[in-house]
Amino acid sequence: RAMAPLPALAALLAALMAAAARAPPRSIAVVGAGLGGSAVSHFLQQHFGPQVQLDVYEQGAVGGRLATVTVNKQQYESRPAAIHALSLHMQDFVKTLGLKHRREVPGKSAIFSGEHFVLEETDWYLLNLFRLWWHYGISFLRLQMWVEEVMEKFMRIYKYQAHGYAFSSLEELLRSLGGDAFVNMTQRSVAEALLEVGVTQRFVDDVIAAVLRSSYGQSVLVPAFAGAMSLAGAQGSTWAVEGGNKLLCSGLLKLAKANVIHGRVTGISLHSSEGRALYQVHYRSSEGQGSAFYDMVVVTTPLHPSRSNFTFENFEPPIADFPGAFQPSVTSVVHGYLNSSYFGFPDPKLFPFASILTTDTPDLFFNAMDNICPVNISAAFRRKQPQEAAVWRVLSQQPLDKQQLKTLFRSYYSVQVTEWQSYPRYDSAKSLPPIVLHESLFYLSGVEWVASSMEMIAVAAKNVALLAYNRWYQDLEKIDQKDLMHKVKTEL
Repeated sequence: RAMAPLPALAALLAALMAAAARAPPRSIAVVGAGLGGSAVSHFLQQHFGPQVQLDVYEQGAVGGRLATVTVNKQQYESRPAAIHALSLHMQDFVKTLGLKHRREVPGKSAIFSGEHFVLEETDWYLLNLFRLWWHYGISFLRLQMWVEEVMEKFMRIYKYQAHGYAFSSLEELLRSLGGDAFVNMTQRSVAEALLEVGVTQRFVDDVIAAVLRSSYGQSVLVPAFAGAMSLAGAQGSTWAVEGGNKLLCSGLLKLAKANVIHGRVTGISLHSSEGRALYQVHYRSSEGQGSAFYDMVVVTTPLHPSRSNFTFENFEPPIADFPGAFQPSVTSVVHGYLNSSYFGFPDPKLFPFASILTTDTPDLFFNAMDNICPVNISAAFRRKQPQEAAVWRVLSQQPLDKQQLKTLFRSYYSVQVTEWQSYPRYDSAKSLPPIVLHESLFYLSGVEWVASSMEMIAVAAKNVALLAYNRWYQDLEKIDQKDLMHKVKTEL
């Protein structure tokens, strides 16, 4: 019986070892089934292949902040959720899942100062432009140029991701798109950045403040990058998903064949096996306490002490606490008759606006309100006339009391209140959270400290999936590369 020659055996062993090293992860845990968790599950499954077991932990409803409320048997988005036309990942999800864009129902908006409207939109595009110019000079053009320049650079991310490039920190990601200028935009206010490019203080106080109050519930002191993203949404064309934006989440999880575990994750502890990290996820569900082991974990819920009581065990050095607080937001979905005389329209028939933004006035108790359409819009649907009972969504920082509801509505049938801590309080943290917490333990929702929008979360989900993939297979050429614009051009 001839023995296998030693060199051949060594080669065979080496090949087996290499194959073992290249085996995909057996199981991945994703904490949270909002947009971040659903999108990252979809991307992880795309990259690692269908054989990877994906467990998604969610204590609430799938969809997270993308939720609906029911009024009169119709569903309405419980929070403003417009998706920008340039959101390529979101567009892609809709196409892949066979969903549709909701039909647009036009409506005019205005900015209210607490006493009068400082700016009113008309049906005439040119008249709107003239009014802007008359009130604010060329500030709105300077704003537009500034936002377009930021968005144009931001769009590079799609090219980088299409080529498989990933970033191990938010700073690296921003730097690859817009150099140090983009990183600095997370450290200085949008007001400062706009005044610098020649936008007037008055325009900032009236228009920029109103947009940021309606999107983030915060002032013009939010960082320039978060501000630019919010302003891009305000002036670009936006869309929403027919049937509700939350359909994206359930659809992506189903597509990824993810196993959703209804429970609250209480902690993650580190073990090691065969030289690789192994993570134990501990959770509590209606059945009691449980735990499971994973090769990789992605956390997509905020890891701030105020938001989660999550423990990390056996990590050396320990995983630090995350600085920063969250902004409380309240949405009241009110079915009732608008009190148009509060806005200076004694005859409700003449009230022309479907959405009202507000300036930063101390005694104004709401940030914005809009006359909302259901998530399923039939071809025959029309907006209610201002004198009819309609469904309004009011955004405020505190729950509205009876007196405040009486100020805004002559009478109402129902009020449904959702309170959440949705957006980072941008003035409360000086540095951006990490993406990599440990070898194969990633943190997705830190991206909201750069800017909080559905598209930012989708971009971060794709980045985490690529980063996890490139790190797992040690493809370091695809992580944190310098001069990517040049590299991508030469690869084409």
